[in-house]
Amino acid sequence: MNTPYPLRTIEAHEFDAWARMITTTYGQDWREGSLRGARSVIEPERTLAAYDGQDIVGGASIYGRSLTVPGACTPVAGITLVAVLPTHRRRGILTAVMRRQLTELHETGGEAVAALNAAEATIYGRFGYAVASHLARLQGDKRDMTMRPDTDAGAGTLRLLDAERARPLLEKVHDTARLRTAGWVDRTEKYWDARLLDAEHTRGGATALRFVVHTEPGGEVTGYAFYRSRESTVHIVELAATTRQSYAALWRYFIDLDGHDRLTYEGAVDEPLPHLLLNPRAARTSVVDNLWVRLVDVDRALAARRYSTGLDVVLEVEDTFCPWNTGRYRLYADDDTVTCERTRTRADLRLTVAELGAAYLGGPTLAGLSAAGRIEELRPGALAAASLAFRGPREPFHVSGAAFPAF
Repeated sequence: MNTPYPLRTIEAHEFDAWARMITTTYGQDWREGSLRGARSVIEPERTLAAYDGQDIVGGASIYGRSLTVPGACTPVAGITLVAVLPTHRRRGILTAVMRRQLTELHETGGEAVAALNAAEATIYGRFGYAVASHLARLQGDKRDMTMRPDTDAGAGTLRLLDAERARPLLEKVHDTARLRTAGWVDRTEKYWDARLLDAEHTRGGATALRFVVHTEPGGEVTGYAFYRSRESTVHIVELAATTRQSYAALWRYFIDLDGHDRLTYEGAVDEPLPHLLLNPRAARTSVVDNLWVRLVDVDRALAARRYSTGLDVVLEVEDTFCPWNTGRYRLYADDDTVTCERTRTRADLRLTVAELGAAYLGGPTLAGLSAAGRIEELRPGALAAASLAFRGPREPFHVSGAAFPAF
């Protein structure tokens, strides 16, 4: 779609103007420091802006990250800080930005997968994105939360550390934990800076971050959590554990934390916590969409992940927004051998690129999407085989990487 608002990447000196557009769109006040974390992590050469004369009226940025997918890791274009000023909505600006991003990724051989967190659920489907993971918002009444007596919390110890001492330990645990869960991304130094940004105006009236670290008797650090407190509620910002014992020990810490009646946490849909409680209902959850995935190049994206069973299937894919993806592909998987190539062979399944994005991390199943009428089975048995092969060992889950609206 043509637009009278030219697009180009921003220059470094335009950051403040771009940030003002972002904060205005998100209903925030601009002040120096509001997007200080973003200033250090955005890549101006991958940050598009739409201009009305000299004014920036919309745009979006890309963070180049590494995404854990079933059985592997793959580069991902993290789409972030997408905004169009309210004065310039419904003028084709967002469509132009999305098309420019995806086309450039394709033409340059960039990341084969794009992903984002959607502020509104109705926006990104028209660009080929689909919900690939869900988030469980957990609320617990600690007065009803008692761990099962057979819970194994190990013989490790917990320590409260300040941010400076805790950070290298957090980084080490995160590097291990992220490889075990589809949807997690790597976190280099600049992203850790953004994640741990703890300016007072970002706390929402809560305390500063507190850090608790779990250490095994032999000295190995196997878990961490950081959290805030407000009005007798402990808000667990992030929790990572590389053993089931450290996971249990961290949760026991929060359940036993004095001076707090309630806790909140955003975790995986299949979070183990309820299974550790005598009363599973004490941990109430509501499920919302989490990470949205878009396959930029179907063949490269499908070949980048692994599959739970052997698979040989021909997919007929429709992609109206990125027409280079439309066509038939033979997807073959046998352990670590995966190929996805164009073919003229008769198709086994007919679907759009959105269904492939939804199933890409191993969460929503192809069978479930077919039950909603979104996939057509052309060869009997092909749907069941493909649905099983795409499934991951656990539900995918994406941990946000910053204190501001970001991937």
